[in-house]
Amino acid sequence: MATKGRGVKKLHLLVIKSFVGPFILTFFFVIFILLMQFLWRYIDDLIGKGLEMSVISEFLLYTSASLVPMALPLAVLLASLMTFGNLAENLELLAFKSSGISLIRIMAPVMVITATIAIGGFMFANYVMPVTNLKMRSLLYDIQQQRPELTIKPGVFDNTLEGYSIRIGSRDSKTSLLQDILIFDHTKKQGNVRVTVADSGYMKMSTDEKHLLLTLYNGHTYEEMQKQKKDKKHIKSYPHQREHFEQQDLIIEMTGFGLNRSDENLFRNAFSMLNIDQLHHFEDSLISDMDTILNDFHRTIETTLVDKPKTMLIKRSRILPDSVKAAMDRDTMIVEGLHVDTLFGQLSKLEQRRAITQAITYARSNKSITKSNVGTNEWKVSKLRRYQIEIQRKYTLSLLCLIFFFIGAPLGAIIRKGGLGIPVIASVLMFLVYYVISMTGEKFVREDLLSPFAGMWISTFILVPISILLTYKAANDSVILNLETYFLWAKKLLPRAKKRQQR
Repeated sequence: MATKGRGVKKLHLLVIKSFVGPFILTFFFVIFILLMQFLWRYIDDLIGKGLEMSVISEFLLYTSASLVPMALPLAVLLASLMTFGNLAENLELLAFKSSGISLIRIMAPVMVITATIAIGGFMFANYVMPVTNLKMRSLLYDIQQQRPELTIKPGVFDNTLEGYSIRIGSRDSKTSLLQDILIFDHTKKQGNVRVTVADSGYMKMSTDEKHLLLTLYNGHTYEEMQKQKKDKKHIKSYPHQREHFEQQDLIIEMTGFGLNRSDENLFRNAFSMLNIDQLHHFEDSLISDMDTILNDFHRTIETTLVDKPKTMLIKRSRILPDSVKAAMDRDTMIVEGLHVDTLFGQLSKLEQRRAITQAITYARSNKSITKSNVGTNEWKVSKLRRYQIEIQRKYTLSLLCLIFFFIGAPLGAIIRKGGLGIPVIASVLMFLVYYVISMTGEKFVREDLLSPFAGMWISTFILVPISILLTYKAANDSVILNLETYFLWAKKLLPRAKKRQQR
């Protein structure tokens, strides 16, 4: 018994070592793929902004961290497929089973590791991911608002640089030599009092990317000389000053081109920047706000469509004494006990037309109020759904690690192929199935066709039976997914089909 126990421990260590390596490799591989997909979506917002390397590194770090909860399930699926596919391909699983060790017992150590990964993924998604999302989204917003790096088009005055208006005639694409350069200096805010003209020159950024360096060749600088008198009432102009130069270096400060960081508190209440406790708090607040809006709307409609028109008719009625009209304001039961049709019939034609006009005004006013309240309620419902979706997502992505393990491990044992060939294809197909179902359910939740729980868990409800079926088939050495079996069936069916055709 002791020898068998030591053998099982060695088996578990072997399986763990076989799993950990591929898991780490596939995890970083999946992070890289998801990061490239993310960058492809926002490539237009990132290029041509003159961003410093530290800003780009910070953005990539936060983005990679925000992708961890999505990468963990896919890494578990791919790693478990590779691990048990390799064990089955090398006949190691067969040797273990022939020794009386079941597949479930072989999977047990990796099952514990996967459960730990799932718990760690949930903790990361609940406590770390909101912070990284906040950092990443605020930085992405700042990058999107960043002014693009200076690019001057030939033949067009460029006013991007504050205090300067620059025009170039042409630009050599190979040497970057600028021809026919014209620069108006407006830094003194006195109009076009200083103009620089050059035959050619070069333009480049300083090493710190805070200044624009212009090297001009063979040109002139024109400047109007003005002197202000002591009485400060007249400005006496003198002839302009002209300077010729063979080479002139201009240093222009790139004001407005640095990355301006926004206050992160502006994004703090977004649904992806909150943990579960905060999401529940905002959910309760939204529900309370919606109830308040509904009650206020009901009271407003009741007052403007029922009470006000009825009171107006009573006060215009000739059949009621003044004492009753005066008592209406104190006792609402008097208003409720009177019939509107009877009172309306007692009015004169002119008063009836006035009453109808007033009623139409009330109706139009309430239509506008109703439209506004419906729009506000729809917006709050949409926002509420986003919070509820995010709550369920944190749970589903964590549980998905376990589900994908119970799909990947038995599937690897069944297909008996390791490496990065068939396991990668099978993992991608399985993940696509999950992703399509999950996105469809989330869309139905946003459109209020399904409850948040049903919409976000529908993919789990579909995958759980599949994982149970695959685990059962693999534990009983099923060949349901063996391609050779289907080829044998096809070979048996073809002769039968030929015989039927001959008959």
